[in-house]
Amino acid sequence: QVQLVESGGGLVQVGGSLRLSCAASGRTFSSSAMAWFRQAPGKEREYVAAIGWSGGSTYGSSSVKGRFTISRDNAKNTVYLQMDSLKPEDTAVYYCAASSYYRSTDYYAPRYNYWGQGTQVTVSS
Repeated sequence: QVQLVESGGGLVQVGGSLRLSCAASGRTFSSSAMAWFRQAPGKEREYVAAIGWSGGSTYGSSSVKGRFTISRDNAKNTVYLQMDSLKPEDTAVYYCAASSYYRSTDYYAPRYNYWGQGTQVTVSS
């Protein structure tokens, strides 16, 4: 059974940092694209960042570029999202996703067929 388990979320003040982790089990994703999405209350799910099998990465909106960094450790079958200079608008449930079909970064959620349960990030002002 394949599982993606996120951790590292929580409550942080404006300007603070958090590092989210997503540990995969049940199969290896070293050759797969992995990504982070987020969903704020009352809003649609939003693409945050993705990382390909070779380590190349892409980011969603300009609001996260330069503040968020996605990385992966294939030996641990884990992907990370380092979030710095957090803002109240970053408050959301963050979801990890992995694709068994695609190797390169992709912003399109339906191309990811494995999803974690989500971790809450709340940024207080």
